[in-house]
Amino acid sequence: MKILFLIPLCLSLALSSYAQKPEPCKSPPLLEGALTAFIPGQHLRVFEKFSYDAYGQNVRVLAAGKEENQTFFVDMLLLFREGVSYEIHYRNQTCIKTALKVPFRHIGVPHDANFLNQMVLGSSSIQGQGLLVNNWNGTVEETKEHYLLTFTAFGCVPLYTLDFTQKGELSVMTSFFDLVEGIEDPNVFIPPSFCDSAEMLPAKEGLVASSFIGLL
Repeated sequence: MKILFLIPLCLSLALSSYAQKPEPCKSPPLLEGALTAFIPGQHLRVFEKFSYDAYGQNVRVLAAGKEENQTFFVDMLLLFREGVSYEIHYRNQTCIKTALKVPFRHIGVPHDANFLNQMVLGSSSIQGQGLLVNNWNGTVEETKEHYLLTFTAFGCVPLYTLDFTQKGELSVMTSFFDLVEGIEDPNVFIPPSFCDSAEMLPAKEGLVASSFIGLL
């Protein structure tokens, strides 16, 4: 009799566990924040502030970095729906306007990603001192490269990403912070007037739209 009672109980627990398994998700459609990225193969470190609009398929990126001993600053506006990108230079009031032929991709966990595990960043024993996150991995279909992702369990907010080459070597390490839902100034997606006269250059070959921010 006890065995007969335990069987439906175990089945119930198994089904409950299966039903609670996290599913791939999309991040909030309007998002602003910052990230740091490290590209070991190029000895490149980058700091970015970004504005992301999934409704209009627009991304604005302000990036500063250091490659070996040289520093750089880039202001990019990516209008995927219009098929154009702008590299904006306020200092001399010029723009580099380029055709954008790659598809827009939402920030989020790809639909074919594999769920690895769930953990708490910080403390799980003190209320308010821990953050529940989900870890995922998978392969980028176009490049056959691998990735490891960490997103919040609630809200699908990106925290960390690791990208690996086909050989398993680390290619990009990204950390997100200061993320805020919404767009403070929608005008960030409007190119400045001095870009109006810029001639359209052909799309750059070999670019793949990142699953997260901008172009890799």
